Amino acid sequence: MTHPLFGRLEHLYICAGVGRGETLLTAFDQALRNAGVGDYNLLKVSSIVPPGARVSQTIEVPKGSLLPIAYGSISSTDRGEVISAAVSVALPADETQVGVIMEFSGYTSEERAREIVKKMAQEAMKYRGIAVREIIVKSASARIEGPTSVFAGVALW
Repeated sequence: MTHPLFGRLEHLYICAGVGRGETLLTAFDQALRNAGVGDYNLLKVSSIVPPGARVSQTIEVPKGSLLPIAYGSISSTDRGEVISAAVSVALPADETQVGVIMEFSGYTSEERAREIVKKMAQEAMKYRGIAVREIIVKSASARIEGPTSVFAGVALW
């Protein structure tokens, strides 16, 4: 079945980026650009991978389009602190079933953010009774020197 606005969601683009700017908003914009999604109108969605969706290395919709995306981000000016954002994608062993996307961001190390999203993906699939074929994790981390933002997301189209 196809979505009336977006068609059938068949592709995933997993991304992460760091941005710095003169303001928190421009730092966030730079993090989006660094992640490869800065030229789209992001439409935040919850965390389900449609059955049969495939990971893609590029986004294949026109720039400026609405782009459904699940993401985690954090922006801060707390000089010296470390911020991290991570996403995980759990793909099902049976491609007719759904997968999940988990997002996390916070004042923590990149390694810890990655551990958290991986564990959440495993737990969500376990609760659904769905066997996992693969879990993919993508993350970004930065030590704050001025307005700084980190972003990790999974776009769907």
